[in-house]
Amino acid sequence: MGFMRQEEGSSSVISSPLQLFSMMSLSPSLGSPNNALLREMKSEERGLYLIHLLLTCANHVAAGNLENANTTLEQISVLASPDGDTMQRIATYFMESLADRILKTWPGIHRALNSTRVTMLSEEILVQKLFFELFPFLKVAYVLTNQAIIEAMEGEKVIHIIDLNAAEAAQWIALLQVLSARPEGPPHLRITGIHQKKEILDQVAHRLTEEAEKLDIPFQFNPVVSKLENLDFDKLRVKTGEALAISSILQLHSLLAWDDEALRRKSPLLLKGSNGINLQRVLPLSQSTLGDLLEKDVVNGYTPSPDSTSSSPASLATSNSINMESFLNALWGLSPKVMVVTEQDCNHNGPTLMDRLLEALYSYAALFDCLESTVSRTSLERLRVEKMIFGEEIKNIIACEGPERKQRHEKLDKWFQRFDLAGFGNVPLSYYGMLQARRFIQSYGCEGYRMRDENGCVLICWQDRPMFSISAWRSRK
Repeated sequence: MGFMRQEEGSSSVISSPLQLFSMMSLSPSLGSPNNALLREMKSEERGLYLIHLLLTCANHVAAGNLENANTTLEQISVLASPDGDTMQRIATYFMESLADRILKTWPGIHRALNSTRVTMLSEEILVQKLFFELFPFLKVAYVLTNQAIIEAMEGEKVIHIIDLNAAEAAQWIALLQVLSARPEGPPHLRITGIHQKKEILDQVAHRLTEEAEKLDIPFQFNPVVSKLENLDFDKLRVKTGEALAISSILQLHSLLAWDDEALRRKSPLLLKGSNGINLQRVLPLSQSTLGDLLEKDVVNGYTPSPDSTSSSPASLATSNSINMESFLNALWGLSPKVMVVTEQDCNHNGPTLMDRLLEALYSYAALFDCLESTVSRTSLERLRVEKMIFGEEIKNIIACEGPERKQRHEKLDKWFQRFDLAGFGNVPLSYYGMLQARRFIQSYGCEGYRMRDENGCVLICWQDRPMFSISAWRSRK
Protein backbone atom coordinates (compact mmCIF):
# COMPACT_ATOMS: atom_id res chain seq x y z
CA MET A 1 0.00 0.00 0.00
CA GLY A 2 1.44 3.35 -0.95
CA PHE A 3 1.37 4.82 2.56
CA MET A 4 4.48 6.97 2.18
CA ARG A 5 5.91 8.43 -0.95
CA GLN A 6 9.70 8.71 -0.86
CA GLU A 7 10.80 12.29 -1.32
CA GLU A 8 13.00 13.06 -4.33
CA GLY A 9 16.62 12.67 -3.47
CA SER A 10 15.93 11.10 -0.08
CA SER A 11 18.42 8.50 1.05
CA SER A 12 17.56 4.84 1.43
CA VAL A 13 16.15 3.92 4.81
CA ILE A 14 18.76 1.17 5.07
CA SER A 15 21.49 3.80 5.42
CA SER A 16 19.42 6.09 7.66
CA PRO A 17 19.72 6.91 11.38
CA LEU A 18 16.83 4.50 11.99
CA GLN A 19 19.26 1.61 12.23
CA LEU A 20 20.84 3.39 15.20
CA PHE A 21 17.44 4.28 16.70
CA SER A 22 16.38 0.61 16.62
CA MET A 23 19.21 -0.14 19.05
CA MET A 24 18.31 2.74 21.40
CA SER A 25 16.17 2.44 24.46
CA LEU A 26 13.35 4.94 24.70
CA SER A 27 13.64 5.18 28.47
CA PRO A 28 14.68 8.62 29.73
CA SER A 29 17.60 7.15 31.68
CA LEU A 30 19.37 5.91 28.54
CA GLY A 31 18.57 8.94 26.41
CA SER A 32 16.70 9.35 23.13
CA PRO A 33 17.12 11.35 19.90
CA ASN A 34 16.82 15.07 20.50
CA ASN A 35 14.06 17.18 18.95
CA ALA A 36 16.38 18.84 16.44
CA LEU A 37 17.44 15.45 15.05
CA LEU A 38 13.81 14.33 14.87
CA ARG A 39 12.77 17.43 12.92
CA GLU A 40 15.56 16.93 10.34
CA MET A 41 14.28 13.50 9.28
CA LYS A 42 13.19 12.93 5.70
CA SER A 43 9.60 11.78 5.06
CA GLU A 44 10.23 8.03 4.86
CA GLU A 45 12.61 7.96 7.82
CA ARG A 46 10.14 9.98 9.88
CA GLY A 47 7.28 7.66 8.96
CA LEU A 48 9.16 4.53 9.99
CA TYR A 49 10.31 6.10 13.23
CA LEU A 50 6.73 7.17 14.02
CA ILE A 51 5.63 3.53 13.67
CA HIS A 52 8.46 2.53 15.99
CA LEU A 53 7.38 5.15 18.55
CA LEU A 54 3.67 4.23 18.33
CA LEU A 55 4.36 0.54 18.92
CA THR A 56 6.79 1.37 21.73
CA CYS A 57 4.28 3.71 23.37
CA ALA A 58 1.46 1.16 23.09
CA ASN A 59 3.67 -1.42 24.76
CA HIS A 60 4.41 0.99 27.65
CA VAL A 61 0.70 1.86 27.97
CA ALA A 62 -0.29 -1.82 28.01
CA ALA A 63 2.36 -2.55 30.66
CA GLY A 64 1.36 0.48 32.77
CA ASN A 65 4.79 2.18 32.38
CA LEU A 66 3.36 5.70 32.36
CA GLU A 67 6.68 7.56 32.66
CA ASN A 68 8.08 5.82 29.58
CA ALA A 69 4.75 6.24 27.76
CA ASN A 70 4.85 9.98 28.49
CA THR A 71 8.42 10.28 27.14
CA THR A 72 7.44 8.45 23.95
CA LEU A 73 4.32 10.60 23.47
CA GLU A 74 6.54 13.70 23.72
CA GLN A 75 8.67 12.39 20.85
CA ILE A 76 5.65 11.48 18.74
CA SER A 77 4.23 14.98 19.23
CA VAL A 78 7.39 16.48 17.69
CA LEU A 79 6.97 14.43 14.49
CA ALA A 80 3.18 14.05 14.14
CA SER A 81 0.96 16.67 12.50
CA PRO A 82 -2.76 16.69 11.56
CA ASP A 83 -1.93 18.46 8.27
CA GLY A 84 1.35 16.71 7.35
CA ASP A 85 1.96 13.63 5.18
CA THR A 86 -0.06 10.42 5.56
CA MET A 87 2.00 8.92 8.38
CA GLN A 88 2.19 12.21 10.33
CA ARG A 89 -1.61 12.55 10.16
CA ILE A 90 -2.25 8.96 11.26
CA ALA A 91 0.26 9.23 14.09
CA THR A 92 -1.57 12.31 15.43
CA TYR A 93 -4.76 10.31 16.04
CA PHE A 94 -3.02 7.21 17.39
CA MET A 95 -1.03 9.46 19.74
CA GLU A 96 -4.27 11.08 20.99
CA SER A 97 -5.86 7.66 21.44
CA LEU A 98 -2.99 6.25 23.49
CA ALA A 99 -2.99 9.39 25.66
CA ASP A 100 -6.76 9.05 26.11
CA ARG A 101 -6.34 5.43 27.20
CA ILE A 102 -3.86 6.56 29.86
CA LEU A 103 -6.23 9.30 31.08
CA LYS A 104 -9.06 6.78 31.44
CA THR A 105 -7.13 5.21 34.32
CA TRP A 106 -8.08 8.41 36.21
CA PRO A 107 -11.84 8.58 35.43
CA GLY A 108 -12.33 11.86 37.33
CA ILE A 109 -9.63 13.68 35.35
CA HIS A 110 -10.85 12.15 32.08
CA ARG A 111 -14.46 13.21 32.73
CA ALA A 112 -13.38 16.72 33.79
CA LEU A 113 -11.33 17.25 30.62
CA ASN A 114 -14.23 16.07 28.44
CA SER A 115 -17.12 17.63 30.39
CA THR A 116 -17.72 20.50 27.95
CA ARG A 117 -17.06 18.50 24.79
CA VAL A 118 -20.11 18.82 22.55
CA THR A 119 -20.56 17.94 18.89
CA MET A 120 -23.38 19.82 17.21
CA LEU A 121 -25.86 17.73 15.24
CA SER A 122 -25.26 19.94 12.20
CA GLU A 123 -21.51 19.09 12.37
CA GLU A 124 -22.28 15.37 12.56
CA ILE A 125 -24.53 15.59 9.51
CA LEU A 126 -21.94 17.64 7.61
CA VAL A 127 -19.05 15.26 8.29
CA GLN A 128 -21.12 12.21 7.30
CA LYS A 129 -22.01 13.94 4.02
CA LEU A 130 -18.31 14.68 3.46
CA PHE A 131 -17.45 10.99 3.97
CA PHE A 132 -20.19 10.11 1.47
CA GLU A 133 -18.77 12.56 -1.09
CA LEU A 134 -15.02 11.97 -0.63
CA PHE A 135 -15.13 8.15 -0.79
CA PRO A 136 -17.03 5.77 -3.10
CA PHE A 137 -17.70 3.19 -0.35
CA LEU A 138 -21.23 4.20 0.72
CA LYS A 139 -22.36 4.94 -2.83
CA VAL A 140 -21.31 1.45 -3.95
CA ALA A 141 -23.06 -0.02 -0.88
CA TYR A 142 -26.26 1.86 -1.82
CA VAL A 143 -26.10 0.65 -5.44
CA LEU A 144 -25.63 -3.01 -4.46
CA THR A 145 -28.17 -2.89 -1.60
CA ASN A 146 -30.85 -1.32 -3.77
CA GLN A 147 -30.24 -3.75 -6.65
CA ALA A 148 -30.48 -6.76 -4.30
CA ILE A 149 -33.77 -5.39 -2.89
CA ILE A 150 -35.23 -4.67 -6.35
CA GLU A 151 -34.42 -8.21 -7.54
CA ALA A 152 -35.81 -9.86 -4.37
CA MET A 153 -39.01 -7.76 -4.55
CA GLU A 154 -39.85 -8.39 -8.19
CA GLY A 155 -43.62 -8.58 -8.60
CA GLU A 156 -44.36 -7.68 -4.94
CA LYS A 157 -47.20 -5.20 -4.38
CA VAL A 158 -46.50 -4.30 -0.71
CA ILE A 159 -42.87 -3.80 0.31
CA HIS A 160 -41.51 -3.04 3.79
CA ILE A 161 -37.85 -2.03 4.23
CA ILE A 162 -36.20 -1.83 7.66
CA ASP A 163 -33.17 0.50 7.68
CA LEU A 164 -31.05 -0.20 10.77
CA ASN A 165 -29.45 3.27 10.48
CA ALA A 166 -31.76 5.71 8.69
CA ALA A 167 -29.30 8.61 8.63
CA GLU A 168 -29.36 9.34 4.90
CA ALA A 169 -32.28 9.67 2.48
CA ALA A 170 -30.18 9.45 -0.73
CA GLN A 171 -30.23 5.63 -0.83
CA TRP A 172 -34.01 5.40 -0.65
CA ILE A 173 -34.64 8.32 -3.03
CA ALA A 174 -32.71 6.33 -5.67
CA LEU A 175 -34.81 3.23 -4.87
CA LEU A 176 -38.09 5.21 -5.13
CA GLN A 177 -37.07 6.41 -8.59
CA VAL A 178 -36.41 2.85 -9.79
CA LEU A 179 -39.66 1.50 -8.27
CA SER A 180 -41.68 4.30 -9.91
CA ALA A 181 -40.59 3.03 -13.34
CA ARG A 182 -41.76 -0.59 -12.82
CA PRO A 183 -43.83 -1.75 -15.84
CA GLU A 184 -46.57 -3.10 -13.55
CA GLY A 185 -46.66 0.16 -11.58
CA PRO A 186 -45.04 1.07 -8.26
CA PRO A 187 -45.68 -0.99 -5.10
CA HIS A 188 -46.93 0.34 -1.80
CA LEU A 189 -43.69 1.08 0.06
CA ARG A 190 -43.16 1.39 3.80
CA ILE A 191 -39.74 2.21 5.27
CA THR A 192 -39.05 1.76 8.98
CA GLY A 193 -36.07 3.92 9.89
CA ILE A 194 -34.10 3.35 13.09
CA HIS A 195 -31.86 6.06 14.55
CA GLN A 196 -31.12 7.33 18.04
CA LYS A 197 -31.78 10.97 17.08
CA LYS A 198 -35.35 12.06 16.28
CA GLU A 199 -34.16 15.14 14.33
CA ILE A 200 -32.30 12.91 11.83
CA LEU A 201 -35.37 10.69 11.33
CA ASP A 202 -37.58 13.76 10.84
CA GLN A 203 -35.28 15.06 8.09
CA VAL A 204 -35.16 11.68 6.32
CA ALA A 205 -38.96 11.29 6.58
CA HIS A 206 -39.52 14.76 5.09
CA ARG A 207 -37.23 14.15 2.10
CA LEU A 208 -38.64 10.69 1.34
CA THR A 209 -42.28 11.75 1.67
CA GLU A 210 -41.63 14.69 -0.63
CA GLU A 211 -39.98 12.43 -3.26
CA ALA A 212 -42.72 9.78 -3.03
CA GLU A 213 -45.42 12.42 -3.59
CA LYS A 214 -43.52 13.76 -6.60
CA LEU A 215 -43.30 10.23 -8.08
CA ASP A 216 -46.88 9.34 -7.06
CA ILE A 217 -45.82 6.27 -5.03
CA PRO A 218 -47.96 5.13 -2.04
CA PHE A 219 -45.49 5.60 0.83
CA GLN A 220 -45.26 5.51 4.62
CA PHE A 221 -42.30 6.22 6.90
CA ASN A 222 -42.24 4.58 10.32
CA PRO A 223 -39.62 6.28 12.58
CA VAL A 224 -38.16 4.32 15.50
CA VAL A 225 -36.01 6.41 17.85
CA SER A 226 -33.68 3.89 19.46
CA LYS A 227 -30.12 2.64 19.78
CA LEU A 228 -29.68 -0.67 18.01
CA GLU A 229 -28.83 -2.57 21.21
CA ASN A 230 -32.08 -1.35 22.85
CA LEU A 231 -34.34 -1.97 19.84
CA ASP A 232 -37.90 -3.08 20.61
CA PHE A 233 -38.76 -5.34 17.66
CA ASP A 234 -42.52 -4.80 18.20
CA LYS A 235 -42.03 -1.18 17.08
CA LEU A 236 -40.95 -2.39 13.63
CA ARG A 237 -44.61 -3.27 12.99
CA VAL A 238 -43.94 -6.04 10.48
CA LYS A 239 -47.26 -7.18 9.01
CA THR A 240 -48.44 -10.39 7.39
CA GLY A 241 -48.62 -10.15 3.60
CA GLU A 242 -45.83 -7.62 3.08
CA ALA A 243 -42.47 -8.53 1.54
CA LEU A 244 -39.68 -7.56 3.95
CA ALA A 245 -36.14 -6.35 3.23
CA ILE A 246 -33.52 -5.30 5.81
CA SER A 247 -30.63 -2.91 5.16
CA SER A 248 -27.70 -2.69 7.59
CA ILE A 249 -24.90 -0.32 6.63
CA LEU A 250 -22.00 -0.18 9.12
CA GLN A 251 -24.18 -1.10 12.11
CA LEU A 252 -23.98 -4.71 13.28
CA HIS A 253 -20.37 -4.58 14.56
CA SER A 254 -21.40 -2.26 17.41
CA LEU A 255 -23.51 -5.05 18.95
CA LEU A 256 -20.37 -7.09 19.58
CA ALA A 257 -19.60 -4.75 22.50
CA TRP A 258 -22.49 -6.29 24.42
CA ASP A 259 -21.26 -9.81 23.61
CA ASP A 260 -17.93 -8.87 25.21
CA GLU A 261 -19.67 -7.55 28.34
CA ALA A 262 -21.87 -10.65 28.67
CA LEU A 263 -18.81 -12.87 28.30
CA ARG A 264 -16.86 -10.80 30.85
CA ARG A 265 -19.64 -11.27 33.42
CA LYS A 266 -19.80 -14.99 32.64
CA SER A 267 -16.05 -15.66 32.74
CA PRO A 268 -13.81 -12.71 33.71
CA LEU A 269 -10.59 -14.71 33.17
CA LEU A 270 -11.43 -15.62 29.58
CA LEU A 271 -10.90 -12.08 28.29
CA LYS A 272 -7.66 -11.54 30.19
CA GLY A 273 -4.57 -11.49 27.99
CA SER A 274 -1.17 -9.90 27.86
CA ASN A 275 -1.17 -6.53 26.15
CA GLY A 276 2.61 -6.32 26.15
CA ILE A 277 5.00 -7.31 23.36
CA ASN A 278 8.72 -7.81 22.96
CA LEU A 279 9.79 -4.76 20.94
CA GLN A 280 13.16 -6.25 20.03
CA ARG A 281 11.23 -8.76 17.89
CA VAL A 282 8.67 -6.44 16.31
CA LEU A 283 10.70 -3.50 15.01
CA PRO A 284 12.90 -4.30 12.00
CA LEU A 285 13.30 -0.59 11.23
CA SER A 286 15.12 -1.06 7.94
CA GLN A 287 11.80 -1.78 6.17
CA SER A 288 10.85 0.78 3.54
CA THR A 289 7.11 1.29 4.11
CA LEU A 290 4.48 0.93 6.81
CA GLY A 291 3.07 -2.04 4.89
CA ASP A 292 6.48 -3.73 4.70
CA LEU A 293 7.09 -3.13 8.39
CA LEU A 294 3.76 -4.53 9.48
CA GLU A 295 4.04 -7.51 7.11
CA LYS A 296 7.16 -8.51 9.05
CA ASP A 297 5.82 -8.11 12.56
CA VAL A 298 6.19 -11.02 14.88
CA VAL A 299 4.76 -9.97 18.20
CA ASN A 300 5.74 -12.94 20.41
CA GLY A 301 4.74 -15.10 17.46
CA TYR A 302 1.88 -12.80 16.37
CA THR A 303 1.30 -12.75 12.62
CA PRO A 304 -1.70 -10.85 11.18
CA SER A 305 -3.97 -13.11 9.18
CA PRO A 306 -7.41 -12.82 7.61
CA ASP A 307 -8.74 -13.73 11.05
CA SER A 308 -6.04 -13.03 13.58
CA THR A 309 -8.08 -13.97 16.63
CA SER A 310 -10.05 -16.92 15.31
CA SER A 311 -8.25 -19.47 17.45
CA SER A 312 -8.28 -17.50 20.71
CA PRO A 313 -10.59 -18.67 23.52
CA ALA A 314 -12.32 -15.28 23.60
CA SER A 315 -13.03 -15.46 19.89
CA LEU A 316 -14.46 -18.97 20.09
CA ALA A 317 -16.66 -17.98 23.00
CA THR A 318 -18.04 -14.84 21.35
CA SER A 319 -18.99 -16.57 18.10
CA ASN A 320 -22.09 -17.85 19.95
CA SER A 321 -22.47 -14.80 22.14
CA ILE A 322 -25.67 -13.56 23.69
CA ASN A 323 -26.68 -10.19 22.30
CA MET A 324 -25.51 -10.60 18.70
CA GLU A 325 -27.02 -14.07 18.61
CA SER A 326 -30.39 -12.90 19.97
CA PHE A 327 -30.44 -9.86 17.64
CA LEU A 328 -29.75 -11.97 14.54
CA ASN A 329 -32.28 -14.57 15.71
CA ALA A 330 -34.88 -11.79 16.02
CA LEU A 331 -34.09 -10.58 12.48
CA TRP A 332 -34.37 -14.17 11.22
CA GLY A 333 -37.77 -14.44 12.91
CA LEU A 334 -39.03 -11.53 10.75
CA SER A 335 -38.50 -13.76 7.65
CA PRO A 336 -36.92 -11.15 5.36
CA LYS A 337 -36.82 -11.97 1.64
CA VAL A 338 -33.42 -10.28 1.64
CA MET A 339 -31.07 -8.67 4.18
CA VAL A 340 -28.10 -6.70 2.82
CA VAL A 341 -25.18 -6.04 5.16
CA THR A 342 -22.26 -3.64 4.68
CA GLU A 343 -19.38 -3.73 7.16
CA GLN A 344 -15.80 -2.47 7.40
CA ASP A 345 -13.68 -5.50 6.44
CA CYS A 346 -11.03 -5.24 9.17
CA ASN A 347 -9.86 -7.05 12.32
CA HIS A 348 -10.52 -4.37 14.97
CA ASN A 349 -12.01 -6.67 17.60
CA GLY A 350 -8.85 -8.39 18.87
CA PRO A 351 -8.61 -9.22 22.58
CA THR A 352 -5.49 -7.11 23.29
CA LEU A 353 -4.45 -3.52 22.71
CA MET A 354 -1.52 -4.61 20.48
CA ASP A 355 -3.75 -6.80 18.29
CA ARG A 356 -6.03 -3.86 17.63
CA LEU A 357 -3.30 -1.25 17.24
CA LEU A 358 -1.44 -3.24 14.55
CA GLU A 359 -4.62 -4.00 12.59
CA ALA A 360 -5.87 -0.42 12.91
CA LEU A 361 -2.52 0.95 11.66
CA TYR A 362 -2.96 -1.15 8.54
CA SER A 363 -6.56 -0.25 7.76
CA TYR A 364 -6.57 3.44 8.70
CA ALA A 365 -3.29 3.96 6.82
CA ALA A 366 -5.19 2.76 3.73
CA LEU A 367 -8.11 5.14 4.40
CA PHE A 368 -5.77 8.09 4.94
CA ASP A 369 -3.92 7.07 1.78
CA CYS A 370 -7.20 7.21 -0.19
CA LEU A 371 -7.55 10.86 0.81
CA GLU A 372 -3.86 11.58 0.16
CA SER A 373 -4.41 10.40 -3.43
CA THR A 374 -7.55 12.42 -4.09
CA VAL A 375 -7.74 15.46 -1.77
CA SER A 376 -5.32 18.32 -1.05
CA ARG A 377 -3.50 18.24 2.30
CA THR A 378 -4.78 21.74 3.04
CA SER A 379 -8.45 20.75 2.55
CA LEU A 380 -10.62 21.56 5.59
CA GLU A 381 -13.11 18.92 4.44
CA ARG A 382 -10.36 16.29 4.55
CA LEU A 383 -9.27 17.42 8.03
CA ARG A 384 -12.87 17.21 9.30
CA VAL A 385 -13.33 13.63 8.03
CA GLU A 386 -9.96 12.52 9.41
CA LYS A 387 -10.56 14.10 12.82
CA MET A 388 -14.30 13.57 13.38
CA ILE A 389 -14.71 10.15 11.77
CA PHE A 390 -11.38 8.32 11.57
CA GLY A 391 -9.87 9.98 14.64
CA GLU A 392 -12.90 9.12 16.78
CA GLU A 393 -12.99 5.53 15.47
CA ILE A 394 -9.28 5.05 16.20
CA LYS A 395 -9.81 6.46 19.70
CA ASN A 396 -12.67 4.05 20.31
CA ILE A 397 -10.63 1.05 19.09
CA ILE A 398 -7.50 1.95 21.09
CA ALA A 399 -8.70 3.81 24.19
CA CYS A 400 -11.95 2.00 25.07
CA GLU A 401 -12.87 -1.39 26.50
CA GLY A 402 -16.11 -3.24 27.35
CA PRO A 403 -19.47 -1.87 26.15
CA GLU A 404 -17.85 1.52 25.46
CA ARG A 405 -15.77 0.00 22.63
CA LYS A 406 -18.26 0.04 19.75
CA GLN A 407 -15.90 -0.01 16.73
CA ARG A 408 -15.49 -3.80 16.61
CA HIS A 409 -15.11 -4.30 12.87
CA GLU A 410 -14.54 -7.88 11.73
CA LYS A 411 -13.74 -9.70 8.50
CA LEU A 412 -16.34 -11.13 6.11
CA ASP A 413 -15.63 -14.75 7.07
CA LYS A 414 -16.59 -13.99 10.69
CA TRP A 415 -19.94 -12.55 9.51
CA PHE A 416 -20.50 -15.65 7.35
CA GLN A 417 -20.15 -17.82 10.48
CA ARG A 418 -22.54 -15.62 12.50
CA PHE A 419 -25.26 -15.43 9.84
CA ASP A 420 -25.01 -19.16 9.16
CA LEU A 421 -25.43 -19.98 12.87
CA ALA A 422 -28.45 -17.64 13.02
CA GLY A 423 -30.19 -19.50 10.17
CA PHE A 424 -29.42 -17.18 7.24
CA GLY A 425 -28.34 -18.41 3.82
CA ASN A 426 -26.11 -16.34 1.55
CA VAL A 427 -27.73 -14.77 -1.54
CA PRO A 428 -25.06 -14.13 -4.21
CA LEU A 429 -25.14 -10.53 -5.43
CA SER A 430 -26.23 -10.45 -9.07
CA TYR A 431 -23.97 -9.94 -12.06
CA TYR A 432 -25.97 -6.84 -12.99
CA GLY A 433 -25.54 -5.33 -9.52
CA MET A 434 -21.79 -5.99 -9.56
CA LEU A 435 -21.54 -4.53 -13.07
CA GLN A 436 -23.25 -1.32 -11.91
CA ALA A 437 -20.92 -1.07 -8.90
CA ARG A 438 -17.80 -1.78 -10.96
CA ARG A 439 -18.74 0.89 -13.52
CA PHE A 440 -19.31 3.38 -10.72
CA ILE A 441 -15.85 2.68 -9.21
CA GLN A 442 -14.20 2.97 -12.65
CA SER A 443 -15.90 6.33 -13.21
CA TYR A 444 -14.73 7.62 -9.83
CA GLY A 445 -11.47 8.94 -11.28
CA CYS A 446 -9.01 7.21 -8.94
CA GLU A 447 -7.16 4.04 -9.94
CA GLY A 448 -6.55 2.88 -6.38
CA TYR A 449 -10.16 1.76 -5.78
CA ARG A 450 -10.95 -1.83 -6.78
CA MET A 451 -13.76 -4.32 -6.39
CA ARG A 452 -13.50 -8.06 -5.74
CA ASP A 453 -16.09 -10.82 -5.92
CA GLU A 454 -15.77 -13.07 -2.86
CA ASN A 455 -18.18 -16.05 -2.89
CA GLY A 456 -21.03 -13.92 -4.26
CA CYS A 457 -20.21 -11.02 -1.92
CA VAL A 458 -18.34 -7.82 -2.80
CA LEU A 459 -15.15 -6.50 -1.24
CA ILE A 460 -14.36 -2.85 -2.02
CA CYS A 461 -10.58 -2.45 -1.86
CA TRP A 462 -7.94 0.25 -1.79
CA GLN A 463 -5.15 -1.18 -3.96
CA ASP A 464 -5.26 -4.86 -2.91
CA ARG A 465 -6.47 -4.30 0.65
CA PRO A 466 -10.17 -5.06 1.33
CA MET A 467 -11.82 -2.10 3.08
CA PHE A 468 -15.59 -2.81 3.10
CA SER A 469 -17.67 -5.94 2.52
CA ILE A 470 -21.22 -6.11 1.12
CA SER A 471 -23.20 -9.33 1.40
CA ALA A 472 -26.85 -10.41 1.00
CA TRP A 473 -28.76 -12.98 3.06
CA ARG A 474 -32.21 -14.53 3.48
CA SER A 475 -33.85 -16.61 6.19
CA ARG A 476 -33.38 -20.38 5.75
CA LYS A 477 -36.57 -22.15 6.73
